[in-house]
Amino acid sequence: MTTKDSYTRRHALPDLCRDGLIGDMIAVSSGSTGEPSFWPRSASDERVIAARFEEVFSDSFAARERRTLAVVCFALGTWVGGLFTVNCCRYLAERGYPITVVAPGTDRREIARVLPELAPHFDQVVLLGYPPFLKNIIDSEDLPWAAWNVKLVTAGEVFSEEWRTLVAERAGIADPVRGIASLYGTADAGVLGNETALSVEIRRFLSSWPGTARELFGESRLPTLVQYDPEVRFFEEHQGTLLFSGDNGIPLIRYHIADEGGVIPYDRMLGFVRRRGFEPGTRSPERPFVYVFGRSHFTVSYYGANVYPENIAVGLEQPEVSGSVTGKFVMEVVEDDRHDRHLTVTVELMPGEKPADETAQAVGESILAQLLRLNSEFAAYVPPGRQMPFIRLREAGDPEYFPPGSKHRYTRG
Repeated sequence: MTTKDSYTRRHALPDLCRDGLIGDMIAVSSGSTGEPSFWPRSASDERVIAARFEEVFSDSFAARERRTLAVVCFALGTWVGGLFTVNCCRYLAERGYPITVVAPGTDRREIARVLPELAPHFDQVVLLGYPPFLKNIIDSEDLPWAAWNVKLVTAGEVFSEEWRTLVAERAGIADPVRGIASLYGTADAGVLGNETALSVEIRRFLSSWPGTARELFGESRLPTLVQYDPEVRFFEEHQGTLLFSGDNGIPLIRYHIADEGGVIPYDRMLGFVRRRGFEPGTRSPERPFVYVFGRSHFTVSYYGANVYPENIAVGLEQPEVSGSVTGKFVMEVVEDDRHDRHLTVTVELMPGEKPADETAQAVGESILAQLLRLNSEFAAYVPPGRQMPFIRLREAGDPEYFPPGSKHRYTRG
């Protein structure tokens, strides 16, 4: 295996690139756990990856026959999501798709400004962004979503099938299977796989049968399930985590991305669901499946930003709050009854301290200040109105979150 420590951080950037030539564009991944990582890429890299976008736009959205407005709602800048998506959509236009791109990024006012002006001129509108951000836009903006034949392309986070159904209803998407598609991608290597109508059908079946899902995936939580092209990105499974190989601006060989998941061959997947009484109503290319639970190493993903325990710990170590808390905490992304997601941090108080609103407010402000200071992805990806974490204070030794004598885990799935 290769890793950042054994490969990319070990050599100078030109030495990692083919013939010593740095690509024509660079993406920067978060430096919140140390030095930022730089990922050069070239136009030729993106043309290969554009096939994943093309499969979604062609097979699920019928974009060859429909004038399509692609609204890029990923963060713009050095982060990979926004500009990468813009370029891939423009490559599809270059291939003859009647696609027009507009890129308001995560500026909600700009999204609400341009959509009413542009959407009526197109047969469909495709919003591309992080799942909770797109849901917030649909929920909060009083726009005629159903009249615009909306579709969604998401990336960066696992979402539930209940979420897909709810958002489809609110956006007027008649067919959730073909109207919402998730991409699996990274700054390291672009898009690695994509949801197909087949993978969504299978996932929706498994969401209704948790025991069957556990039998297949080994866990009760439902991962993202995509198909991939092994001639472009080759996956392997290693002790419940994923490795992949791919030719990029920096060639990656058996690269350990530290995502928890696994690989399922096409025939095995179809045989598994058929033996349990499910016959998919759609077909797709006979490519293997990869499932992804998310990052290991105790991170949580929120609006596409990786939130690290180190960020939270620094907030709790600030002098204005450190005297009230032990430093132990559990962070998780909690979905409420409206299927909105919130970054939630449960914090252990010092012995003798009791939960108080003033303490919770101070802890939240301290954590937020450090998140904004240390984590560039968090600051860029998460809308300001969603950045303040929800703080739950628990007394020392709380048996649910901080049982004495057990090894502490700083995240919950």
